[in-house]
Parts: sequence; C-alpha cells; structure tokens
Amino acid sequence: MSVIHIESTEQFQKEILTHPGLSIVDFWAERCGPCRMLGPIIEQLAEEHKDVKIAKVNVDQNQELAGAFQVSSIPVVYFIKNGEVIERIVGVNPASVYKEKIAAHSAPAKAA
Repeated sequence: MSVIHIESTEQFQKEILTHPGLSIVDFWAERCGPCRMLGPIIEQLAEEHKDVKIAKVNVDQNQELAGAFQVSSIPVVYFIKNGEVIERIVGVNPASVYKEKIAAHSAPAKAA
C-alpha cells in the first residue's frame, strides 16, 4: 500500500478514523529537515506493511488537523487503531523503532 497524502479533515475521517485496523500518520512540513529525513522511512514502512494504512499530513496545509491532534513539534508520528490514538512518537527514529511499534500494535495473525 502506498502512503496516503491527507488533504482535508474529511479525508482524514474517511481514511484513518473509520479504518478498522492500525493506521500510522506522519504529521510533517516541507520546511522541516527532520521531517524530510523521516519521509523515506515512512515510504519504506508502507511498502513493507501492506496491512497497515500509512498517511502523511502536511501541517502547513492542514492546520485544523494539526490543531485537533495538538501537534506542537514535528515530525510526530501517531499510531491510531480503530479510530483511537494509541501512541505517538516525536522526532526521527530508526525504521526499527516504527517496525517494533507496528508489531506491538498489529492484530494477531489470523489462522489460515
């Protein structure tokens, strides 16, 4: 699954808050160097974890969403499951940190 670029509060509601599984949302800005460093990691996670919905929200273009999520520092990555925020990570971390969180928050695998 590729990264979804959220353009509006309505799209966020539809894509993330009503999603029944795990979603990861990267709040970022073009002007932010650490945000640009995190970008490739977010893209990699989307490629490796097709069962997780991964999105990016540009805080400069979506100030209403940034305010609703009390984003005061960027980048900040929210883990949302079944419409509820379950964790957030501020700053840039190695891909392994995000992968560990995905594993911890993902639903158990269904038996075949």
